Amino acid sequence: MSRLRRLTTNRENYVTTLAKLFEFCTIAYAKKPLSQFVDGDDQKYTYASFREKCLELSHNLSRYGIKAGDRVAILSQNMPNWTVAMFSVVPFGRVAVPILPDSSESEVTNILNHSGSKVLFVSKRLRPKVSQDCMDKMTLVIELDTFEIIKRDNSAFTCEGWVNEPQPDDLAIVIYTSGTSGKAKGVMLSHRNLCCNIVEASYAQKCSSRDKWLSVLPMPHAYEMAISVLYPLYVGASVYYIQKAPTPTILLAAMQKIRPTIMCVVPLIIEKIYRTSIVPTIKKSRILSWMQDHMPNILYRLVGRKLYKSLGGRLRFFGIGGSKLDPVVEEFLIKAKFPYAIGYGLTETAPLITAACVGKTKVGSIGLPAHGVQVRLQDVNPETGEGEIVAKGDNVMLGYYKDPERTRAVLTDDGWFRTNDLAVMDEKGRFYIKGRLNNMILGASGENIYPEEIEQVINAVDGVNESLVMERDGKLVALVKFDDSILNWNQAGEDKFFENLQEKKAALLEYVNKRVSKQSKVNNVEVMKDPFEKTATQKIRRFKYKDTLGDDVKARENKDK
Repeated sequence: MSRLRRLTTNRENYVTTLAKLFEFCTIAYAKKPLSQFVDGDDQKYTYASFREKCLELSHNLSRYGIKAGDRVAILSQNMPNWTVAMFSVVPFGRVAVPILPDSSESEVTNILNHSGSKVLFVSKRLRPKVSQDCMDKMTLVIELDTFEIIKRDNSAFTCEGWVNEPQPDDLAIVIYTSGTSGKAKGVMLSHRNLCCNIVEASYAQKCSSRDKWLSVLPMPHAYEMAISVLYPLYVGASVYYIQKAPTPTILLAAMQKIRPTIMCVVPLIIEKIYRTSIVPTIKKSRILSWMQDHMPNILYRLVGRKLYKSLGGRLRFFGIGGSKLDPVVEEFLIKAKFPYAIGYGLTETAPLITAACVGKTKVGSIGLPAHGVQVRLQDVNPETGEGEIVAKGDNVMLGYYKDPERTRAVLTDDGWFRTNDLAVMDEKGRFYIKGRLNNMILGASGENIYPEEIEQVINAVDGVNESLVMERDGKLVALVKFDDSILNWNQAGEDKFFENLQEKKAALLEYVNKRVSKQSKVNNVEVMKDPFEKTATQKIRRFKYKDTLGDDVKARENKDK
């Protein structure tokens, strides 16, 4: 048996570091296409040319003294060169610091300073987010679009950037995430953590070199990195990138052209398609409306086929993760026989903890433990069955960078990671998330109130774009963002605007409070003019709105003055 055949057959045991992944994929799949843009031939790579470019860049880093253990930051929108930059770093013992592209200038500055990065790969588009002070501190700044060196410290030219082959428990990347709490954390992930997730993904969905990925989520996010950056390398697949912002029109056009088989999204993407396209189409048609009442199964199969065809017609795996999927939308996907899957995890677990594979999903469930991961509920309430999800396995992070106190708060001495997510478990071992432990509101009678569950009901109302429920003076208040077509904020100074708004708020309150439990009833609705600020996976940054009044309240106060 040839060495190549032996490696392919035994790759699960062989690929224990990203260095071995790099070696394996660039030899086993040398002639196969790896990555390119949907439109244009720039940054087009085979596995062989990918290897050549990574080695060239690594050599240049060594010439400037960038050695094993040094941090190298990457700040860019999605592109093939992003993966090249990462693999010029991690296979040689250096540490990558991927930065989310929607980070603010101050966040970029904090990450670069806290990580102690010596090199920065930055795209032309995001270069304005890097302060001159940060540029001056760097040994090298490399423009990612062309790999041109745009800043160098010639005094560092020593050719002493010694590299070495990393071991499984060596640090590979540091991902900074503020999540929804506002406190940035540098999550340290080892080679073992990342390779463990590749294996988890392979058990959740078998893929091969015949598969095509379309990458739309930010590559620095652990979800996209594991499933759409690393896993394709493991199987020798091709990955395509969109050069423009993935608006619905551009995204659908790309999918029609590429006809991907694999794709990862956050719930917001499929929820928007459902609410802005599928629901209105059914409502506008007398025949479809009749079918929805009398032949719903046939209707959803027909609509599902149309949706499937509009997304290229070849999807085998449409992964949804990052936040909770609206159960109404999930029910539609199941009835439509759409090939979606649910994944749950955190950056700290690189990220996969549980998965509900294609054809094995159940509404509201995040599925069963991923391959090789132990999952259980801790401190379970005997009355409700609710407990905190804790996980243990090779996917659990090394800790938070330069933050031992926060690390001790989430990692037990025997290796269990506390997720801060509350869930229940059914008789078949499937988990169902109720909400975040630190978001939970304690009711007047001591009952647990989960704002996420109330928000799901609010978001199902026609005309509502998104919402946020919080406690204020012992009462539940909902901040709501209506669709732009519902409210004309240019009329905010007129009495008619407020009359119309009051009617909508009253109707919303009546609808929601009929559908939630007594303790979860909303006392007041306040309306937001602009969309909520969100994380990379489109979760609202709750801490930003803790003491925020709705824009309708502010407008009324200004009018009364």
